[in-house]
Amino acid sequence: MAIKSRTSISTQFSLATMSDLVFLLLIFFMITSTLISPNALKLLLPKSNSQVQTTKPVLIVSITADLKYYIGTQQVPFELLESEMQKKVGIVTDVEKAPTISLHADKSVPIEEVVKIMNICRNNRYKMILATQPE
Repeated sequence: MAIKSRTSISTQFSLATMSDLVFLLLIFFMITSTLISPNALKLLLPKSNSQVQTTKPVLIVSITADLKYYIGTQQVPFELLESEMQKKVGIVTDVEKAPTISLHADKSVPIEEVVKIMNICRNNRYKMILATQPE
C-alpha cells in the first residue's frame, strides 16, 4: 500500500497582497509628504561656505526684507516678539538644556535688526543659529 501526500505545492504566485502593500505605502508617503512644510516665507538668505547645525531648532524667527518679524509663519510686531518667544519656548533655567532658535534674516536686512534678535536670545539664555544658504 503506497502512501500518497494529500498536500500539493502550488506553483502559482498571487500578487494581490503585494499590490495592496504597495498601494498602502504610496498613500502613507503621500500623506506624510504633505505634512512636512518648510518655512513658507520667501527669504534670500546670505551665503556661507560653512554650514554647521548641531541641534534642531525649536523655534524659527524670520525677518523679511520689509522688516516684518515672524515666529514660524505668524507675523509678530517687534514689541511683542520677546514675549511670544517666551510663550512658545519657555524660560530657561538650565543653560545646558537651552533651546535653539534659528534666525532666518533676508540678506538685505540691516545688521542692527539681526543684533536686536541676538540680544533677545542672549537675555533669555537661548542658543541661536543664523540660517544661511550654501555657496
